[in-house]
Amino acid sequence: MTIVPVNRRAFIKSSAAVTAGLVLSPAIIGRAEAATLKLKCSSSLPNDPKFANGRVYYDNLVKNLKGNGLGEQIEVAFFPDNQLGQEIDVINSVKLGVIDLMVSGSSISANLVPLVGTYDLGFLFSSFPQQTKAFDAGAAKPIEDALLKGGNIRIIAWAYNFGSRSVLAKKPVKTPEDLAGLKIRTLPNPVITECLRLMGAAATPLAFGEIYTALQAGVLDGLEHDPPTILASKFFETAKFYALTQHNFSPLAIYFSDMTYNRMDPKLREGFLDAAKKAAADTRAHGLAVEKEALAALTEKGVTVAECDREAFRKRVAPQTENFIKARPESKAVIDIIRATQA
Repeated sequence: MTIVPVNRRAFIKSSAAVTAGLVLSPAIIGRAEAATLKLKCSSSLPNDPKFANGRVYYDNLVKNLKGNGLGEQIEVAFFPDNQLGQEIDVINSVKLGVIDLMVSGSSISANLVPLVGTYDLGFLFSSFPQQTKAFDAGAAKPIEDALLKGGNIRIIAWAYNFGSRSVLAKKPVKTPEDLAGLKIRTLPNPVITECLRLMGAAATPLAFGEIYTALQAGVLDGLEHDPPTILASKFFETAKFYALTQHNFSPLAIYFSDMTYNRMDPKLREGFLDAAKKAAADTRAHGLAVEKEALAALTEKGVTVAECDREAFRKRVAPQTENFIKARPESKAVIDIIRATQA
């Protein structure tokens, strides 16, 4: 198992050739089954084995593949820190089978299948454990089915981002009025952008890899993200006030290309998927533990971590869910399950 630095142009060129080869020469697959299966796994986050969810998931995947006796049969190369491109490009490469695995929040795939944006609705979930119960009760399957049908992407399992998303800014934020006029980076996703706009911010969609320099240059006044990501990506160096809005408990998705799924030997695939699901469970446990540690570390680095008027923010965002249901009636069944689930 390897963590690989990569030249993007060379990767794209070689990946295109590989994809063409698979389409034109299916016999190659049969001859290669006895060899080591090589998969590519992408994450936008830094290569931090403690505070970056992509690296944590990768390490857990390697461990569980070895535990299932597949350490010599499957080799997963890990590409952190946007090495394979910005997330919007990577999710499209997963759709096309150029990249096999991607560890990222659910939000990015809403650009392919808008129904996934259900999970981005502000203040929809109350906690990650509540989210897991809701998914187990049926709130995950319609989204998974829609992503497979509309995006050619499977969800191997759901994990947790390492904490709820809150607002880090260059000035204190306690109320919606404090957010007025502040350029807050959001994911390039219309639902979460709308959530921040309703909260009072000048919501500014931007690729993850561009956040740090935009904060430095004053293009942004802040961003919304979880504590470990803020710590691992060193965003605290440019913004020092963290308001615990906790407006979004974004599920972490383990995306798997359906093209890769279909070309794997069924017996090998079964063991791989088992290891991948176990890795997600291990990553969930790690995420719950590391959020508090990251908050403490941010405080030590000079960040003011403060409570805010969450109820005021929640009331401002409340109309978003009903408007989303009107626009996408198929989301109502998912939302009803989530609302009915107690933590």
